[in-house]
Amino acid sequence: MRRVDVLVIGGGIAGVSIGYELAEHADVLLAEAEPALAAHTTGRSAAVYLPSYGGPVVRALTEASAGRYRELEAELGTPPLLSPRPVLWLAADELAAAHLAELPAEPISPAQARALCPVLREVRAAARDDEASDIDVMALHQGYTMGLRRRGGEVHTAAPATALRREGEDWLVELATGPVLAATVVNAAGAWADVVAARAGVPPVGLRPLRRTLALADGTRPVDPAWPLVADAADRFYFRPEGSRVLVSPADESPAEPCDARPDELDVALALERVNQATTLGLRTVHSAWAGLRSFVADREPVVGAWPDHPGFVFFAGQGGFGIQMAPALARLGAEVVLGATAPAAVSPR
Repeated sequence: MRRVDVLVIGGGIAGVSIGYELAEHADVLLAEAEPALAAHTTGRSAAVYLPSYGGPVVRALTEASAGRYRELEAELGTPPLLSPRPVLWLAADELAAAHLAELPAEPISPAQARALCPVLREVRAAARDDEASDIDVMALHQGYTMGLRRRGGEVHTAAPATALRREGEDWLVELATGPVLAATVVNAAGAWADVVAARAGVPPVGLRPLRRTLALADGTRPVDPAWPLVADAADRFYFRPEGSRVLVSPADESPAEPCDARPDELDVALALERVNQATTLGLRTVHSAWAGLRSFVADREPVVGAWPDHPGFVFFAGQGGFGIQMAPALARLGAEVVLGATAPAAVSPR
């Protein structure tokens, strides 16, 4: 039987990031249920580093991640992980204007907004976030994975955790690749985190998986790759250039069971309609479409820690659509929690 200090369940960005940070101090095994890592939400993300996106805790963790991204490039030997791309927040009606007023972004005039993205139609108010960047998600994920292995950690794929039970002070976990005895289990299973908890006899945290749809579309107007990411301040759509095409989303959050998410044709059509209403792009042809699951608890803040009556079973979940942008700081915070240390002030959300 394999014995480890920490068994991490889940091979998305949450699992590989905390696994890497823990492996500096502990013997770590990461188990992913699918045959490949990042098979679900992480591998389908149009991730953006956006400090003005999310609630106060998410924003604090995102801001704390900025310097850590640069450190990781050197530590992991990755190409640049962040490519600057401003985000333009739009308001075309009163609802969006009310949301816009609450965002920590620089207000700009409608004329300045159209200068940034000339295909825009009516702009009532706008703001820009110049701290935003595109994230090379796969470089980050692969860097963490290779770094975990270099630190002596193991990565098992096609290894679902089918049963978990206490064995003295440890956890005995039945993986498809064989049983593992672990002092600590880190539940980083994304949309499946409550499912894994139920198998361990641990109370759930109340995760709600929500489907988010994206599509690549062609329009009647040329696309400038230098355009910003453009988002409705009331979170009803966003788009950005993707080569000669346009990446679009209706910013949907449709309740779903944990699953291999698939796009709904109506949501794809809604994305095109909303972007066409806001622009003169004339999007018509969908090149491809996909969906992922964003999982939240009620307060939409990340969940890091264990229930008092279930020590050694640590949740690292509920990261919603922010998991990648705040991964560097959140992984360090999570590792501190698992190791029982005090979180550094720079990454502590409290």
